Amino acid sequence: MDLLTKIKRHEAKIGVIGMGYVGLPLLLEFVKENFPTIGFDIDPTKVKELNAGKSYIKHIPSIKIKEAVDKGKFKATADFSSLKEVDCILVCVPTPLGKHREPDVSYITSTSETIVQFLRKGHLIVLESSTFPGTTEGVMRPILEKGGLSAHKDFFLSFSPEREDPNNPDFTTRTIPKVVGANHPYSLELTKTLYDQIILQTVPVSSSEAAEATKLLENIFRSVNIALVNEMKMILDRMEIDVWEVIEAASTKPFGFMPFYPGPGLGGHCIPIDPFYLTWKAREYELSTRFIELAGEVNTFMPYYVVNKVVDALNEHKKSINSAKILILGLAYKKDIDDLRESPSLKLIEILSDKGALVDYHDPYIPHLRPTRHYNFDRKSIELKPKNLKAYDVVLISTNHSIFDMNFIVENSQLVVDTRNACKQVISGKEKIYKA
Repeated sequence: MDLLTKIKRHEAKIGVIGMGYVGLPLLLEFVKENFPTIGFDIDPTKVKELNAGKSYIKHIPSIKIKEAVDKGKFKATADFSSLKEVDCILVCVPTPLGKHREPDVSYITSTSETIVQFLRKGHLIVLESSTFPGTTEGVMRPILEKGGLSAHKDFFLSFSPEREDPNNPDFTTRTIPKVVGANHPYSLELTKTLYDQIILQTVPVSSSEAAEATKLLENIFRSVNIALVNEMKMILDRMEIDVWEVIEAASTKPFGFMPFYPGPGLGGHCIPIDPFYLTWKAREYELSTRFIELAGEVNTFMPYYVVNKVVDALNEHKKSINSAKILILGLAYKKDIDDLRESPSLKLIEILSDKGALVDYHDPYIPHLRPTRHYNFDRKSIELKPKNLKAYDVVLISTNHSIFDMNFIVENSQLVVDTRNACKQVISGKEKIYKA
């Protein structure tokens, strides 16, 4: 039976490499449609928890994992020799930036080197990781062909960018349209047919490069507009105009305007990173990306701007940043999730600590902050009690989780620096609030 038929009959076995915020929900959609699946991850702790029916991601309940395991359609493993058992291999691995903001595709290359050891005729490999145009064909393909098999002839290769937005109540993996691209008609047909089984709408494009560029455009669009509103925030603050009021008023225009909101910096797995992937690639073509790079500079500066506002707030209360006790409220990169990737809160901790401040944090979804790729923090979330809040010189709101009772927080704090307009509905104690 050929692969296309197996996919249509839901008999193709699906292997997903990377059981994180992208790979795990994607795999669960295939389980819903009764595809046999294997989840691959190098972290043995994740593998153990998944096979026990437990979730380690806040917005994915453990019951979903348990049902998938009990159904007999899913298992997790750190043994990549099991790649021989699957028909379709979906690669969902990190693509961070290096020390000098250059693309780090080491996870893609190492994964490709693993796959080639078990690659066989008829395999379909789909890269989902956000990256620069040319990665699928220029980075993955040469490695995969080292075993003697040819892409688009012996095995099939394509790119389909992930579009996950963790804990978004309006859009899920199934309902977000999915772009697919490949450099051969049959590779594209296989990929489109595969995702058609679990996604409501697939959007084919002419090549993997076009699909890779689509992902970058989506996130550069957001990065540039967030930079614009961050710059507006700094300008209007100097003019003593409330940027949040201005955005709300502008949003009443029914055409030609889309609201974006300022904050302490960019976070997440795509928006802070993807623009720099394109600026790096553009140099190969002797092109500069001044507009994109300027947006990156503005967004990268925001944590420093926030720290300056904290310094100003302390000065107004005749206090110094050196030895000041500061509680950062919210570590996740956006509200109501437990995702720390590229969170500006981590940068805020670093900058404030370097200035001599004594920094703690509270985040109900991240009880223990352990070392990450760029930071070596090891501390626990502070409990939000009146006594604890009053002990800090400043409470800095970095992430406005819905669970936070802002009236309670303001009432029991000495001073609140708000980067998210989280305190707009606070009734009493407004004199304690300093907008940043």
